[in-house]
Amino acid sequence: MKILIDVGHPAHVHLFRNAAFEFEKQGHRIFWTAREKDVTLYLLKHYGVKFDVASKARAGLVGLFRELVEHDYGVYKIAKREKFNLLLGCSVSIAHVSKFIKGRSIVFNDDDAKCVKIFASISYPFADTIVTPDCLINDNFGRKHIKYESYHSLAYLHPNRFSPNPDVLNEIGCSENEVYFLLRFVNLEAAHDIGHKGIEYNFKKKLIKRLSKYGKVFISSEGIIEEEFVKYAIRVHPEKIHDVLYYATLYIGDSQTMTAEAAVLGTPAIRCNSFVGKISYLEELEHKYGLTYGFLPSEKDKMLDKISKLLSMKNLSIEWHKRRRQMLSEKLDLTSWLVDFILNYT
Repeated sequence: MKILIDVGHPAHVHLFRNAAFEFEKQGHRIFWTAREKDVTLYLLKHYGVKFDVASKARAGLVGLFRELVEHDYGVYKIAKREKFNLLLGCSVSIAHVSKFIKGRSIVFNDDDAKCVKIFASISYPFADTIVTPDCLINDNFGRKHIKYESYHSLAYLHPNRFSPNPDVLNEIGCSENEVYFLLRFVNLEAAHDIGHKGIEYNFKKKLIKRLSKYGKVFISSEGIIEEEFVKYAIRVHPEKIHDVLYYATLYIGDSQTMTAEAAVLGTPAIRCNSFVGKISYLEELEHKYGLTYGFLPSEKDKMLDKISKLLSMKNLSIEWHKRRRQMLSEKLDLTSWLVDFILNYT
């Protein structure tokens, strides 16, 4: 079988990489296409996969439309040339391209369709199969819609797939059990992010000042870090960020992806953006498993109060890992599920 994997975000590399290695072990041919965004290309190179760049990330509706056309064409050229049987990805382009070649498309997504209306409306009608977590209870796209009991982040952060490396603590200048915080700030420039807000500059300052009283602060940023905060920038290779996240006392940010990653690792996670209350998998991680908390940008004081309460808890880490174990007992190793699903796909 010849499989094309199209990725547009660093988390998509992690989502598919373990399954791709399993496919290759079984003799299947794998090739990747990518959108040049954040550290996506770095990760592909680090994991030693073969890929072509189909487009560069752009912002704004006009820019995103131009990029979509560019990406569709880039994926089409590769897919037509190599004659892939199957096209996989959290991708609009594979759904479009599959209609012009003999390959079939499987579109993966973990966001509710109502939160990613543009993505859903221009990919789902063309996809051969749509695959989502089962916690998206209001999404139903008929016979071509497949659901699983897991989260995207459990494709690479399930205990079967990830073992934290304590050596990262030396790299960031921390000792074992030292209190530190990882903050993640994103640009919110995707099509579905237009009109939404995250953590603004003045609140970043307030957060850092408050947290610095308890321990070290590290910042991971999708874009350029403000000059005032450069001294807090995390200095590790991108593939090690999950090790940093695992050992952190708290994660705080406006990224949906890293919030979920922290939660499934058993690190208390606090998110602040205007998507709060709308993303089903994060709602489940918060209200069913108690692994994360979400606050709207207007709820800054409530968010600071929650941070103070968490930091005053005795055995915070022990309690969160207990909650994590409960979650893991009810969720699948997504890579194992994905490999079985693809190999039996007809």
